[in-house]
Amino acid sequence: MKKIVYMMGLIFPFASHSSQKVIEPDMVTIPSGEFMMGGVRSNEQPKHKVSINSFKMSKYETTVKEFRQFVQATDYQAKPTCWVWNEVTEEHSWGIDALKGDWKTPKYAPSDDHPVMCVSWEDAKAYAQWLSEKTNKVYRLPSEAEWEYAARAGTTSDYYFGNDANKLCEYANILDISGVAALKRDYNLNKTGVACNDGTEYTSAVGKYKPNAYGLYDMIGNVGEYTLDCEHNDYIGAPTDGSAWTDGCNKGRPMIIRRGGAYGAKAIHVRSANRAHAGITNPSSLGEGFRLVEVIVSN
Repeated sequence: MKKIVYMMGLIFPFASHSSQKVIEPDMVTIPSGEFMMGGVRSNEQPKHKVSINSFKMSKYETTVKEFRQFVQATDYQAKPTCWVWNEVTEEHSWGIDALKGDWKTPKYAPSDDHPVMCVSWEDAKAYAQWLSEKTNKVYRLPSEAEWEYAARAGTTSDYYFGNDANKLCEYANILDISGVAALKRDYNLNKTGVACNDGTEYTSAVGKYKPNAYGLYDMIGNVGEYTLDCEHNDYIGAPTDGSAWTDGCNKGRPMIIRRGGAYGAKAIHVRSANRAHAGITNPSSLGEGFRLVEVIVSN
């Protein structure tokens, strides 16, 4: 028997199969407060004060195991292709392509405890909707402001441990010595990374590195994380109440904001203030994933 689930203008026909207990993400309560959002790059300005209500955020990025239970319970069909690294040749210099593969392809999902990749923004929202329905809780993607507030964990520095990029390998899976070597060996890609070794060539199982002061893991690197916000070139007119910015979006190709950098990101791209984008319907193994927020419902 199928039922129709409505979510922010989208319709997902979910098939109900199993009454098996749902695996819920481990959540951390993020306190309410204010912070200065933004940074030094043009798309991170102007810096502006944002007020945030308390919410819960998943301690880890959503894993292959967590996403699999959703697919098995609903027969959800994700795209059978995603953006992947591809060998650089004289005829092909870009180094990435949309090729066959999905969230369960072993190359992009080495274990159940790795962050799920090759899932689109729409896939992530569908998973959140299903989890909400199964648990009678309100799960969703974070707003961009919630994400930065949670990542900073009360800090104003480049990273939640300070400003020294040479310490990144203690806290994150980024483009480091091992990652640079792997991309050269496997795809003939010439990259320059941080001069440290995080011990992981591509993605790592979640929770391997040091957390921030709120107890959140992998807010730096590993996979970039989708937010609810659409892309804007700067913060002029941005909300100051922590809500998602979903109007006045950039014209042309609609994009959403992705935060946190990834395993292939340089130091400048994993700062707490750094903003990146992703396509709404484009799954990728280059470092796009997500984590959830749980709304605290007042009695």
